[in-house]
Amino acid sequence: MTFLPIVERELRVAARLRSTFWVRIAAALVATVIGSAFLWLASASGIGAGGVNVGQILFGVLTWLSLAAALSAGLFFTSDCLSEEKREGTLGFLFLTDLRGYDVVLGKLLVTSLRGFYALLAVFPILAITLLLGGVTGEEFWKAILALINAMFVSLSAGMFVSALSREAQKAMGGTLVLLVLLIVVGPTADWMIAEGWNRPYDPIFSLSSPGFLFVSASRGNPSNFWSSLAANQAIAWLLLGLACVRIPKTWQDQGSRININSGSRACSLKYGRTKARERLRRKLIGLNPVLWLTCREGWQAAVFWILTVCNAVLVGGILLRSAQELWMLWSYAGGILTLVVYLGTASQASRFFVEARRTGLVELLLATPLTVQQIVQGQWHGMIRMFGIPLALYLSVNLTGAIVAQGEMAKMYGAATVATAPPAGTTNSTGTTMTTTSMTITTSVTSPTSQSVSLSPVYRLAMLAICLLATLTVVANLAALMWFGMWSGLNSNSPNLATLKTIVFVQVIPWMVISFASSLAIPLLMLPKLMSGTTVSNPGQMMMWYGLVSSAIATVLALAKDIGFCVWARRRLYSQFRVVAAQSIGSIQPLQPPVPPSSPSPGAPPVIRPG
Repeated sequence: MTFLPIVERELRVAARLRSTFWVRIAAALVATVIGSAFLWLASASGIGAGGVNVGQILFGVLTWLSLAAALSAGLFFTSDCLSEEKREGTLGFLFLTDLRGYDVVLGKLLVTSLRGFYALLAVFPILAITLLLGGVTGEEFWKAILALINAMFVSLSAGMFVSALSREAQKAMGGTLVLLVLLIVVGPTADWMIAEGWNRPYDPIFSLSSPGFLFVSASRGNPSNFWSSLAANQAIAWLLLGLACVRIPKTWQDQGSRININSGSRACSLKYGRTKARERLRRKLIGLNPVLWLTCREGWQAAVFWILTVCNAVLVGGILLRSAQELWMLWSYAGGILTLVVYLGTASQASRFFVEARRTGLVELLLATPLTVQQIVQGQWHGMIRMFGIPLALYLSVNLTGAIVAQGEMAKMYGAATVATAPPAGTTNSTGTTMTTTSMTITTSVTSPTSQSVSLSPVYRLAMLAICLLATLTVVANLAALMWFGMWSGLNSNSPNLATLKTIVFVQVIPWMVISFASSLAIPLLMLPKLMSGTTVSNPGQMMMWYGLVSSAIATVLALAKDIGFCVWARRRLYSQFRVVAAQSIGSIQPLQPPVPPSSPSPGAPPVIRPG
């Protein structure tokens, strides 16, 4: 018998897929565009003129983006590979042969990881250019490469383990996300709490299990922590794969996902609600729109957004009670991560309904009813607004409060850092111009030689509040674009994970890169001379604050334009192409042709009768 036969077969199939080729090309193209744009931006703004190492900055940007892509590989590639086989009922056929669990798990792992590994491999030559630019040693480069490969392997192993235990695609993706967050965050958090509780220096013990800590330690030049962390990460990844190999032969027979809605069991109550609540919801919604009722039946899906809202509120409330400026900077990163999770959940929920409807044939049944295409699409849209509107509104309110306070604290921190070095108003600088205090500057009041308070001008406060409101409006527009494009992507995809991936990449990732480059390039080329004119030259803290506000304003305007474009385009496509795509899901139906009668021989020339 051939060793690992499924691995050999799946690799042959994956090597011939067009997506394997195009993903590699796309990754190399994106890395090339980012590197070229960054070098162009550095040349236009003069970043390298002040002693800043361009190669080191570019290396950090590319490696952090690659780390995010590597850690997300398990979410979209392996989290649903085994659970999909369970739903389709094809996994059991493999175990009718003499195959073992490791044959199936390793085969699925390699075929799903081939595209991600090729994409990561295509980025390495672009990263190597930073060695020529300087600032990056060969040791740092190869350690970063190992850390990225390790992060992808840990993510793929986590997705494979969760997929072996799950049956539904959405639960598998959510479980993989939770497991990855635990692997990344729990270890460093535990070591930090031990250091704070015992009042001793930070000692990485549990942090060695985190792929994020391994990536960070790759640039510190600490070989003991790096190699021990690499060994710990590999042990965890292979342990997850081993558990998946042991578990998959025992779980493929489980039929447990189907719940009788009329049974009144606890599982039914948790998923659909109590009997009276279900009847009340049905009477209220089914007359308005049956699709609205179908979308809102599983109310438990809103629990994820409620959990994220509570976590965000706890973080903001805790920082407000402690009143520490440094913590607000950390919250800005934590809030960004929570918002990304909200985007991921929104894209998954938006695409899930039509993917499942196509798989079960519900789309064809809906089109056979008197419902119009507009009613079907609007039913899902209103259903998502009904389920997720309240928790998302509360989340945005908490996020807005935290953003306003964080911007104010950071502005004060920038101003306080420049008070000691800025000359008093009315003096002259090296160019001979007189510096005066205007209504747009930061006002400082010195209470003692060592203590000074920094207050923001009313004009700057209004500008900061407007930027925070526009940023919140941008998040709302992003959610709307994710919903509309997610519905269209779900109608055109066969897998919920694939639909979610396409939605996140096209609506958020690619536009974010373009908008970041455009906003970063517009200020140095167009607005930096104006920002540096007048009193701003002598007050770098004021320049930094206004630089951030103008950059945020440009990015907000571009993001709103992008979201409006995606909403309009996806809405029109859903209304105009819904029946066409639904017909394609059935397959090309060939009309029946009447049977062709057998062809009779063509009459030939009459026979020639020769005279006897």
